[in-house]
Amino acid sequence: MLSKSLQPLPDKWHGLTDIEKRYRQRYLDLIVNPLSKEVFKTRAFCISLIRRWLDERNFLEIETPILQSEAGGAEARPFITHHNTLDIPLYLRIATELHLKRMIVGGFEKVYELGRIFRNEGTSTKHNPEFTSVEIYQAFANYADMMQLTEELMSYVVKTTCKTLKIDYQGEQINFAQPWEKISMKDSVKKFTGIDFDSFNGDFFKAKEALTNQNIQISSKIKTIGRLLNETFEQKVESNLIQPTFIIDYPIEISPLARRHDNNKDFVQRFELFIAGREIANAFSELIDPVDQRERLELQQSLRDAGDLEAHSIDEDFLQALEIGMPPTGGLGIGIDRLIMLITNSASIRDVIPFPLLKPEHS
Repeated sequence: MLSKSLQPLPDKWHGLTDIEKRYRQRYLDLIVNPLSKEVFKTRAFCISLIRRWLDERNFLEIETPILQSEAGGAEARPFITHHNTLDIPLYLRIATELHLKRMIVGGFEKVYELGRIFRNEGTSTKHNPEFTSVEIYQAFANYADMMQLTEELMSYVVKTTCKTLKIDYQGEQINFAQPWEKISMKDSVKKFTGIDFDSFNGDFFKAKEALTNQNIQISSKIKTIGRLLNETFEQKVESNLIQPTFIIDYPIEISPLARRHDNNKDFVQRFELFIAGREIANAFSELIDPVDQRERLELQQSLRDAGDLEAHSIDEDFLQALEIGMPPTGGLGIGIDRLIMLITNSASIRDVIPFPLLKPEHS
């Protein structure tokens, strides 16, 4: 006799069929569903591969604060807590970006952090308020370098784990062989909708009327043509991007931490990687001009003050670090959970997180 069991296991032949019970009582799921155990073994193996790949290329892993006085680095609503002794509000981090950039300012040329991120948002098959990402920063690099790094790193993880670059995901075959498609956000919208944003000549109301005629839902909060472009992309294009695709050149309004294009100041050097209709990675040529950065964060703060709880706040210490001087830098973030979903052919993010957040059961 090793231990006392007061609860019977699920039926031997039918297993644990209640999906929500699998998430709530993961220990039962692991006992009776061998495939679930394999998913988490694969997850641990992939995370180990990512660290090894970065370490071998002289990237240094840095641990940044989870409790922060300002939540920055992404457009997201933070969780708020309180420090009793200091009597100050604190936020759970929504990104590791701003502290890793401080390390670049301090003289480290290659840094990363693989860890937990917290965003006070809803849950879905693609979202969990607590998730894992890896953020990577390299001095003297730009977003083109980050594209190459993304291709090489992710292809390595997929090939090493699956023994092939072609994997099946929910009925689709995904091919990770390089090179991956690159297309601008404007061109992707034109390709899938026929809408040419260049034809509007920056006229917000003309663009809004054209989008409304195509049954694109426009929130009253959207006030710029750049945000109209992004909204059209999210509603009409994103779900069509099945094979690995870099969407490049984003509107400046939705990219306050990215460097402007030299030949078009309305757009920035940014890409997002989409696979199977969802975002997997996000990267910039980082904005290093402290004057431009302050102006953009001040605009974000005004939006936040007006009620946009996902807008950036001003981080004075980060701005002071930029004033010391930051070299040209490329930055990249990859969603670990969504990558594991692809590799393990999992339909929901809850399948690859051992203990996803669930609404409490009530008797």
